[in-house]
Amino acid sequence: MRLDSGASRRGYCDGIARRRALRLGGTGLLAGLSLPRLLQLQAEARTPLPGRAQSCILIFLEGGPSTIDMWDLKPEAPAEIRGPYRPIPTAVPGTFVGEHLPLCAKVADKFTILRSHSHTDNGHKTGYHYVLTGYKSSLPDGDTIPIPNNILYPSIGSIMSRELGAAGSLPPYINLPVPMTSGGPGFYGAEYAPFVIESDPVAPDFEVRDLGAPADTEASRTAARKRLLAGIERLNEGDGRSGRSEVMSTYYRKAAELVNSPAAREAFEIGREAEPTRARYGYTSLGQCSLLARRLVEAGCRFVGIDHGSWDTHFDCFPSQEKDLFPHADRAFSALVSDLDERGLLDSTLVVMMGEMGRTPRINGRAGRDHWSMAQSVLFAGAGIKRGVVVGATDHQAAQPISDPVGVEDLLRTIMHLMGIDSTKIYSTPLGRPVPIVNGGEVVTDLLA
Repeated sequence: MRLDSGASRRGYCDGIARRRALRLGGTGLLAGLSLPRLLQLQAEARTPLPGRAQSCILIFLEGGPSTIDMWDLKPEAPAEIRGPYRPIPTAVPGTFVGEHLPLCAKVADKFTILRSHSHTDNGHKTGYHYVLTGYKSSLPDGDTIPIPNNILYPSIGSIMSRELGAAGSLPPYINLPVPMTSGGPGFYGAEYAPFVIESDPVAPDFEVRDLGAPADTEASRTAARKRLLAGIERLNEGDGRSGRSEVMSTYYRKAAELVNSPAAREAFEIGREAEPTRARYGYTSLGQCSLLARRLVEAGCRFVGIDHGSWDTHFDCFPSQEKDLFPHADRAFSALVSDLDERGLLDSTLVVMMGEMGRTPRINGRAGRDHWSMAQSVLFAGAGIKRGVVVGATDHQAAQPISDPVGVEDLLRTIMHLMGIDSTKIYSTPLGRPVPIVNGGEVVTDLLA
């Protein structure tokens, strides 16, 4: 029914290097945008509708995870389809997952598997863009858009930034450990771009750049700068600009509060976590990014996007899946949903794990699997999501859904529904084109608790 650290920097199989999304790291500038201006414009966000979720964490397995080997095994299929892995039972009677996901199997009663996600874009960049924005690489009237498409359409994180605004001292939209390829604000403008942590929290020397005041800046110099700013604002009094100066002074103050906020600094200080907790998530890029994401939503961040690469497995895929990919995702996802649940945060945090596509049912001649967007499994957990359920099914080869496929627009509409966002709202581009937040689709009620 409907209602590791270097991995993400690689190029794709087609030889095209990843384009970087619009980025906003630390207190730096983006197209002339200062942090005070960012805070000012984000404060204009609309009042949200009532929703179960207060925050969302998206784990994006970039390149296309082989979900036929993970969440939707076909043990009765021929060897060239089923592959070398066997299914194992989970905490939910009758539900099975791949043998290299034992930790997720133990907590399968905390999340739901959607097995019938399907769309028709088999490209990496275009698929990534489609999944994060809900729009393909053409305008409604058929005009084509050159890649990168994120110059036009806003990503899911930017939508949440605009609609929900900040819930504390942290920016509402954060990317790590690199900018998400299609995670930009599009025509919404740079004020809704992500705060990007371009540093991997698995590194021993991890820190968020520019979060604190420069170590060599004395308190007297900071005080002098504040007096200078106040003097400039007084000069504007009576010339018609005092209102803007007064408003901007508010956002300069908020910027200073972010830079100097102990709560903000503490949220980013992953080293404060106890050793058993860090080990539980795994000392991998995906594991520590997931742990940091938990800390960020705990401190009030609305949307955290984690980009994890190297899932484009065209050849000799099984050794890398067994050693580097499946175990990292297994430990990170299982630890995240369990940790959130134990802290009482899972009921207010939506967790989604997916890629831009799945992989082909048939193993190719290079012992790998190729692009396959027609069938992919997506994991959901948290606020408003059923627990321990499998939604949808694919045919005997995991080639396509056997009924009622769930498209990209359906997923985005469901996520917006859970976040209390009116996804029918329409905004206009600078050229006056009306663009709905979600272009079609229906809420997938079978996912909802």
